[in-house]
Amino acid sequence: MHIVLSNSSSLPIYEQIKEQVKMQILSGELYENEMLPSLRQLAKDLKISVLTTTRAYNELEEEGYIASRQGKGFFVMPSNSDLLREQLIKEVESGLNNAIMASRRASMTDQELINLLKLLLEVAND
Repeated sequence: MHIVLSNSSSLPIYEQIKEQVKMQILSGELYENEMLPSLRQLAKDLKISVLTTTRAYNELEEEGYIASRQGKGFFVMPSNSDLLREQLIKEVESGLNNAIMASRRASMTDQELINLLKLLLEVAND
């Protein structure tokens, strides 16, 4: 797990950690059931307070990205968890909305866009 903190960011440090971990989970950089660094280890690595890492992890757990296992630590939730799946669907919706807007700018018909999506799905499945 790679976290880069910025003092010039308008986001609080715990939020920077949370957002970067979320992006790594959604992008597949962090795998389901992968163990995350301990609260103390992450705080030590980032040279910040354990309270800050605790807040970031607790919010990630509340949002369904990670789960704590008593005595073992924090782990990435499986991609089939309802909350994580919902976040991934939200990301797909956003990408499709961007594609729709771009297709309108390119004066594509709905059918042309659908055909392009089908073609891309075929290529991805090969």
